[in-house]
Amino acid sequence: MNNRAVLEVIALDAEDAVAAQSGGADRLELVTDMAADGLTPSRETFGRIRAAVDIPLRVMLRLADGFLAGDIDALVRAARGMLAEGADEFVLGFLDEYGNPDLVAVERVVAEIEGCPWTFHRAIDRAVDRDELRKRLAELPGLDTYLTAGSAEGVDAGMPVLLAEAAAGRRGAPGYQPQLLVGGGLRLDHLPALRAGGIDAFHIGGAARPGGWSEPVSADAVREWRAVLDG
Repeated sequence: MNNRAVLEVIALDAEDAVAAQSGGADRLELVTDMAADGLTPSRETFGRIRAAVDIPLRVMLRLADGFLAGDIDALVRAARGMLAEGADEFVLGFLDEYGNPDLVAVERVVAEIEGCPWTFHRAIDRAVDRDELRKRLAELPGLDTYLTAGSAEGVDAGMPVLLAEAAAGRRGAPGYQPQLLVGGGLRLDHLPALRAGGIDAFHIGGAARPGGWSEPVSADAVREWRAVLDG
């Protein structure tokens, strides 16, 4: 039985991607513009990264800061363009103005990506009702992961929610089958409690860049996370 934890790293370009893979990342989340918390990268950037590494790539589908969908037709076109470039895994998630899942936007995009695996990102941490969101999305094809800190304030505040949701997944509660991918203020010292709670997937961005977002991913930083997870 393979108990290796998943380590996903944010990559902005091919240099990031190569360093992350070298350090032991299992998967990359591809974005641009971290000042807006990560938007859809260009097709050209995706192509360069795909040519540079051979680990799975999850491409962000998000065109503006915040969790409102905005122009749904533009989102669908972005998804179509990425599919044409060879993308086959995605990250998305939209809320309406009241903090409920925007099913119109999500379903339109999911229909376009035609069953590709996808992550519902940290919009869940801003939802008015996390449990209801999970239940409403449960039957959508391809949804296999929730990226979450358990709280909009980050993992420190969200730890009890993360452990409770992991337990709900083990019980087979409706809406809790997708994998928990923990990210958002995640630190190495969080890992023992999360691993003990049965969580086996982790997402890092700034933690892979000791020099800050203006510097590239550090293979050594990723390697440290890999070593602790493989403990």
